[in-house]
Amino acid sequence: MDQWKGKVAIVTGASAGIGAAIAQALVHHGMVVVGLARRQEKMQELAKKLSEAKEPGKLHAVKCDLTKEEDILAAFQWTDKELGGADVLVNNAGLAVLGHLQDGNTKDWSNMLNLNILALCISTREYLESMERRKNQHGHIININSVAGHIIFSSRGGVYAGTKHAVKAITQSLRRELVDKNSKIKVTSISPGITRTEMTGSNLDLLQGNGSLDPSFLAKAVVDTLGTSEETQVCEMIINAMPSKFVVY
Repeated sequence: MDQWKGKVAIVTGASAGIGAAIAQALVHHGMVVVGLARRQEKMQELAKKLSEAKEPGKLHAVKCDLTKEEDILAAFQWTDKELGGADVLVNNAGLAVLGHLQDGNTKDWSNMLNLNILALCISTREYLESMERRKNQHGHIININSVAGHIIFSSRGGVYAGTKHAVKAITQSLRRELVDKNSKIKVTSISPGITRTEMTGSNLDLLQGNGSLDPSFLAKAVVDTLGTSEETQVCEMIINAMPSKFVVY
């Protein structure tokens, strides 16, 4: 991680759960992190805690509703102006609303599509355009996906799984796009199984018969991925707790 000390990372959905754990880990390793989320006060609390602990990096809490394109654009413009642009992008923000298709709620579907897919695409586009303007080739995009992007784990998870399968396809296509451009920007997908966060709290039935991950495990995976040499990249990482029936073959 030495090569990333002092570099800037944007982490979406950084107010709690996996996003907060990732932001904390990157600050611990000396990075300047821009956390994006609606609950700015939660990120400010974390930023204060990290500062008081004299961690080598810094967390900037930027209020951003990732379902609104204008908020995303403003956040990236702020990062470019105040910090010189981001070197790393962690697309973490996501939403899971489970239910059968026949009983589905259109607003729930729209929220998942906007946050799980569109926000990721808009953020990635803005990051790449900023990198190109700055002629910066040393970058890394990490998409926090889900095992739901690889398997159908429940009859109530079809639309959510559909958004995560889309993330898998978008990530694979982006990697090819960057190769075609002879870009050295790395692209990694990290797909966790059930993780103990606010989001899974409403779906506790999924935990029965399965182990669950602590968000810190995913933060470590992000750090390990960033720590690879310039000649290598981790393309796909699927992480489950033991035991788990959500096995991806």
